[in-house]
Amino acid sequence: MSKKIIWISIISCLIIGGVVYASSFYKDVSTTIEAIHEPEIRKVSELRTTEVELVQKEPFSLLLLGVDERESDKGRSDTIIVLTVNPTTNSTKMVSIPRDTYTEIIGKDRLDKINHAYAFGGIEMAMQSVEGLLDIPIDYVIQVNMESFLEIVDIIGGVTVDNETAFEVFGYTFNEGSIHLNGEQALDYVRMRKDDPLGDFGRQARQKQVLQAILKEGASIKSLWNYKDVLGSFEKNIRTNMTFEQMVDIQKGYKNALNQMDTLSFEKGEGKLLDGIWYYMMDEEELNNVTGKLKEHLEIE
Repeated sequence: MSKKIIWISIISCLIIGGVVYASSFYKDVSTTIEAIHEPEIRKVSELRTTEVELVQKEPFSLLLLGVDERESDKGRSDTIIVLTVNPTTNSTKMVSIPRDTYTEIIGKDRLDKINHAYAFGGIEMAMQSVEGLLDIPIDYVIQVNMESFLEIVDIIGGVTVDNETAFEVFGYTFNEGSIHLNGEQALDYVRMRKDDPLGDFGRQARQKQVLQAILKEGASIKSLWNYKDVLGSFEKNIRTNMTFEQMVDIQKGYKNALNQMDTLSFEKGEGKLLDGIWYYMMDEEELNNVTGKLKEHLEIE
């Protein structure tokens, strides 16, 4: 089951970075980031010769994994988003990889759905498999437990979105126009797919709406009063290979770039049954086109 307030994971950089400069919050923020930091996750991609120098404002990539974790089950990364951030052009490119994408699972020596990479080998295998698909280095990763992270929506007082198409799902009616959502409603809003004429792509558009709404509410003054609750939710539900210092560097040097987001998408592929299992088969020309844009954005020859 898809748990997709997917874009919320990037808030762990944006909101935390934003409150760092208030000295009274400094200790709480640094303690939280120390808790969510996973030092054993690889520091440098095999596709790079040296680690990205954030203080030099070099372009970097970030993988966002939204994972549906259950007791005694590692779960699958039903949300897979790649961001490339370039401070020279003051821009960010974002692409969502369909979870059913048929590709090589690096380290498992098999072809399978890309969201199975996390189930097989955790964050490391997910990073490597995304690199194999897109042929770009993945520098940083943020993994979010989507099942319980919905509480952040409630902590900031809910979110308001502009719904283009009325629909009913899980016993709740989402009317057309401006609607306000709590955490549970936001989950239902973004995971509806079957009744959407655009299918998974329509769901991705709603995910982007929720991201923008969360960023808007999260940046408001009223949300700062709840910053300890926000940090507590981060500590329970986020893991990353980014350090406190790296998050501060990104806040200082990449803030304008993160505010200018250009969405790339995969739309020309097709579904295919293999041995009774449904997969999303990438259109090779479209995949090469997206890969080329990401490489250019990362300034990779």
